[in-house]
Amino acid sequence: MTLQSPDLMHLFVAVTVLLVVAHTAGHLFMLLRQPPVIGEIVGGLLLGPTVLGAFAPDAQRWLFPSTGPAAAGLGVLYEAGLLLLLFLSGREMVEHRSGGRGKSTAAMAVIGIVVPFAVGLFTARFLDIAELSGPQGTRTSVGLVFGIGVAVTSIPVISRIMLDLDILRTGFARVVLSIAVFEDLVLYVMLSVVLGLAQAKSGSSYGLWSLFDNNDALPSTIYYVVASLVFFAVFLPLGPWFFRMLAIGPASFVEKRSPTGFRLVFMLGMALTCVGLGINPVFGALLAGASAAGADMRVTEPEQRAPADGAWETLKRFSLAFFVPLYFANVGVQLDLAHHFPLLFFVAFLAMACLVKLVSVWAAARLAGEDNRSAQHFAVALNARGGPGIVLATVTLAAGVINEDFYTVLAMLSIVTSQIAGVWLHVFRKQVINMAQQTTAPPAMAAPGGAAPSAKQR
Repeated sequence: MTLQSPDLMHLFVAVTVLLVVAHTAGHLFMLLRQPPVIGEIVGGLLLGPTVLGAFAPDAQRWLFPSTGPAAAGLGVLYEAGLLLLLFLSGREMVEHRSGGRGKSTAAMAVIGIVVPFAVGLFTARFLDIAELSGPQGTRTSVGLVFGIGVAVTSIPVISRIMLDLDILRTGFARVVLSIAVFEDLVLYVMLSVVLGLAQAKSGSSYGLWSLFDNNDALPSTIYYVVASLVFFAVFLPLGPWFFRMLAIGPASFVEKRSPTGFRLVFMLGMALTCVGLGINPVFGALLAGASAAGADMRVTEPEQRAPADGAWETLKRFSLAFFVPLYFANVGVQLDLAHHFPLLFFVAFLAMACLVKLVSVWAAARLAGEDNRSAQHFAVALNARGGPGIVLATVTLAAGVINEDFYTVLAMLSIVTSQIAGVWLHVFRKQVINMAQQTTAPPAMAAPGGAAPSAKQR
């Protein structure tokens, strides 16, 4: 089946408008020393029901329909953007996994995730879950989302902020990113459990579990949760070895002919594996990026690693020019602040999430021997939720775990906390630089030409 000319025109117009507005807003935010990803979301917000829909509702509904060929085409592009974002995030997790200040890093990583998650989970017990949950949400799954939303930290956004401020090569940056890697990994595993619970509650099955023809709640829940955990448990340690075996084995001709194409095929294969297991494909993309980057880091000779570095650079440039901005702009398009924004709940959730995260990280840093000012900088930097917070909102909304009100709250929480971190680090940049002597960045994943490896990463 091919799209007819009117449908193609419709799709191309929507994509063009999204890209122009997303890149324009992203550039303006970059000039304001704010993360471009926030600008891309705001650009989408302008095109959504909140702004364009308020002044020209018919035009907004035509531009971004909910059904039809154009909607299906946009949906595929959005999904591709999400997969590529997680693929690049997996690489960045490997890239930033080693840091300094071992005692401080360990204390802030553990306390900074356990306390906020526990407080969020405990607080959710006293809320009316029906006001937050979607059709597949339960008290357990929505409570887990609540806890993750309080605890999550963003690697991509905070790394971009520190790059723009020229502090990415400091000891402070390495500690922050090392903590963010640990926290994001733990929370992605928890998110896989949430989506497993949603899949079990839906009563429908796909992939391996459908072969057993058993949609009873308890066995389905056990299967989807265990399948998600086993997938992480297997591919986190063995993924780099698996990637390397493919690269030098049966698929070596693809790796030699097109390193970029090989990594894309590997990502799609891992995503397809998740679909076959009945779990969300985003986790396949995440672990594909981590596996490929882990294998590439083991190649020590610069000449041998050059094709891989070039492949990553190509993937990053094209993804961040086309697919990922479409995804983030769509996040903004889906925000309906006029009809699905519980302001009082958002203010309370924002205050609680920030207070708990800031205090827990600050206290952990102080217990580890950091001075008061340094502890404050660590706390604010790790309070940015950015991309992972957005992913949490979008995938749980798509899975039916949460409703549009809670989706809007989680997305706005990610936007506001990222902006707070950007402004804070800009104001106190000199203090951050003085916290640790400038060092060179770990060379293992340096981008071609000596540029910082995550220069455009979100």
